[in-house]
Amino acid sequence: VFIAQSRASGSHRDVEDEELTRIFVMIPKCYTEDDLREKFKMYGDIEYCSIIKNKTTGESKGLGYVRYLKPSQAARAIEECDRSYRAILAEPKNKSSESFEHDYYSNNTRQEPRGNTLPFCMQPEFCGFEKSESRIQESVSKRLSVVSRLPFIQEQLFALFDLVPGLEYCDVQRDPYTNSGYAVIQYSTAASAIYAKYKLHGFEYPPGNRLTVIFLEDGSDSSE
Repeated sequence: VFIAQSRASGSHRDVEDEELTRIFVMIPKCYTEDDLREKFKMYGDIEYCSIIKNKTTGESKGLGYVRYLKPSQAARAIEECDRSYRAILAEPKNKSSESFEHDYYSNNTRQEPRGNTLPFCMQPEFCGFEKSESRIQESVSKRLSVVSRLPFIQEQLFALFDLVPGLEYCDVQRDPYTNSGYAVIQYSTAASAIYAKYKLHGFEYPPGNRLTVIFLEDGSDSSE
């Protein structure tokens, strides 16, 4: 949705596009920018690579950025690169990069994610989920309920929630007595469902119509 809007306006290299094409990775401190480019060029056309260095010593911090020409290439890199890189979408440049790097590093040195869980929970903005007492009380699951004042179109809602990897199904249900929309969304992991709720609850779709996204019980162990 963001990309279509920005290209229609004649400027597709704006902040929205940047959020979808630039990834942040953890790398060995011996890596050069050429090494970084060599490791990630197989996933798509790279616009630039940069390694974050200590401003005093000039030594690598073991962190770097890779920006691709297309969002699909960045998504492929996150999905297919070795998990040791802990690749995630980077914060836009106009946000505080130092705090982002600090939070990313502290959260990624705790433990390896289990199974094939996507690394969304490593994002600083998302890690606040664990720290909020009011949110901890919420029953987390892989299934979401989406409510709207306007009816949903199956294909459009599927495409919206499919922006978060791991979508298993999107079931749009119609109320014959009202004009409101209701749908059930399910992801392959709770991490994907949590991220989708975090990003899309309150999202205006179409513009002026806010979506309400809540968790639905799916029989899984919410504590895990």
